[in-house]
Amino acid sequence: MSVESLPLDAARIRQDFPILSQTIHDNQPLAFLDSAASTQRPQQVIDAVSHAYQNDYANVHRGIHLLSERATALYEEARERVREFIGAGAASEVIFTAGTTASINLVARSWGDGNVSQDDEILLTLMEHHSNIVPWQQLAERTGCKVRFAPIHDDGRLDMNGFAEMLNDRTRLVGVASTSNVLGTVNPIAEIAALAHGVGAKVLVDAAQSVPHTTTNVQDWDVDFVAFSGHKMLGPSGIGVLYGKLDLLEAMPPFLGGGSMIHQVTVDGFEPGDLPARFEAGTPPIVGAIGMTAAINYLQDIGLESIHQHERELTEYAHEVLEAEGGVRILGPSVEHKGGIVSFVVDGVHAHDVASIVDRHGVAIRAGHHCAMPLHKRLEVTASNRASFYCYSTRSDVEQLGRAIHEVKRKFRR
Repeated sequence: MSVESLPLDAARIRQDFPILSQTIHDNQPLAFLDSAASTQRPQQVIDAVSHAYQNDYANVHRGIHLLSERATALYEEARERVREFIGAGAASEVIFTAGTTASINLVARSWGDGNVSQDDEILLTLMEHHSNIVPWQQLAERTGCKVRFAPIHDDGRLDMNGFAEMLNDRTRLVGVASTSNVLGTVNPIAEIAALAHGVGAKVLVDAAQSVPHTTTNVQDWDVDFVAFSGHKMLGPSGIGVLYGKLDLLEAMPPFLGGGSMIHQVTVDGFEPGDLPARFEAGTPPIVGAIGMTAAINYLQDIGLESIHQHERELTEYAHEVLEAEGGVRILGPSVEHKGGIVSFVVDGVHAHDVASIVDRHGVAIRAGHHCAMPLHKRLEVTASNRASFYCYSTRSDVEQLGRAIHEVKRKFRR
């Protein structure tokens, strides 16, 4: 049996996360079910960040003193670890950014401004996060292009026939989430990419909800851009990744100007640097990258396939627990078509009231539109609750959520 297929011991893993040992609200154990928004950090990541600040910190790529050389080596080691983690062909295809949102904006500004014009089209899906909608709407304001939205089925899966019908010779880019941050829907990225490339369109994948949870190979996907964040995969906040195919990145102009992204500057102009430096202006997220290395090491020690299977089991259990309560509408597809996310609506109770009450019972879940207003309009709900799982989540967490939802219903019946 390979390491990747070993059962996951979530109870032992929880011991690596100091924040999860606390009790809240009258000694309630903390059931943290908001990992789709941001994950917690294991002690190994906390220690790596602390060690870097205490021993190895200096600015990178600039100094010839020992600390700068150490920091530079660790920073570039992080880039190589990310390259391996996502199956990229070259380290120069890995750009460090401030997060998924920054990565998508980089593409919209640099690639979009240079390759999209009036009457062109950007094709998204109705399940996209605002971070994969608004940058393209801003591009439309600048260029006159049109942003279109592929439909979804009532069960929350992408309507692939409708998507294919909307592709045409004016489609310049397809932007799609690999996993919906609300519904948990897992989209067929390789199939989407093949269809998009068939009409000459590029493909950008918002992989914030998939890279941390299952094995990713960007070359197998054959997509042009992939964006994801460190804080959703046990790493520090303030760091993200943009993967881009080498030929595309080499043809794109810098988005931000300043130090580090130049080859030379004169009073008459500047010459941009080589990849990846041209897209990493200023002081980059040095310690964030070091922390990301520790997070990747931690995830790979557990095994991504073990994490994926663990989350699938918890998702199935959560469906059972919530459905047994009655009066709870679960949004999105059946378990076999989704990741470790369960969004739901309690009949007659606003999502914010639900979240407030379950919080008093020690359960942290999300409430609102989850930065996906068009999707909620399609679902005909103003807001929903979302429970999301990770390697440290347990069946006890799900049971605690079930008891809390029971209390919500009891209070509102009363």
